[in-house]
Amino acid sequence: MTARVGVVVFPGSNCEHDVIEALAKLGGEGRLLWHGDDSVGDVDAVVLPGGFAHGDYLRPGAIARFSPIMQAVGAFAASGGPVVGICNGFQVLTEAGLLPGALQKNRGLSFLCTPVEVRVDSRRSVLTADADAGAVLRIPINHFEGNFTCDEATLQRLVDEDRVVLRYVDNPNGSMGDIAGICNEAGNVVGLMPHPERASDPLLGSSDGLVLLGSLLRAAARQDRTPVAG
Repeated sequence: MTARVGVVVFPGSNCEHDVIEALAKLGGEGRLLWHGDDSVGDVDAVVLPGGFAHGDYLRPGAIARFSPIMQAVGAFAASGGPVVGICNGFQVLTEAGLLPGALQKNRGLSFLCTPVEVRVDSRRSVLTADADAGAVLRIPINHFEGNFTCDEATLQRLVDEDRVVLRYVDNPNGSMGDIAGICNEAGNVVGLMPHPERASDPLLGSSDGLVLLGSLLRAAARQDRTPVAG
């Protein structure tokens, strides 16, 4: 069964087609979902891609969280559906309250666009379930506000509950605990700053991102296709 993945497009998104192309390499079917939609339809998973939703005005994700589609995404996540936020998508998930913490300006106040190495710290998420624990993946980052921060109690809870899914090998942006990606309590909502879709072919410098996207597709293929109301 071909997994259907809805890829949300906000005004200012710029990675939606990259995500769809990377998923297609693995046999997945990507479908564009407009931010003004009030339903995710009969998709098996949802991806919030990178970019600059609404120009990142106020702060990244602050306006996008109020888009009609986000109520539907929240309902889909609550039903157990896989939801992944990549870069700006991670920022939107934190603003929407689907993941804890916040993404602040990078240490050094520089925009970072470079390949980094991340270690798989937990396999209890839809994005890392099929990865090897401790595996080091080479995946690029492309952000100015990627510095994950939260209070100490939240950080400890993330660690205790095995919800830190990816950590930077060499922290590029000052993120607390070297965190590159986290998941919710159920493991079906994941946010990460690195772009797996940009590590989907050796010609791009790495195909390590396919490990994560393949895991997402396998989780998606197990979903009930019944549309979820927003």
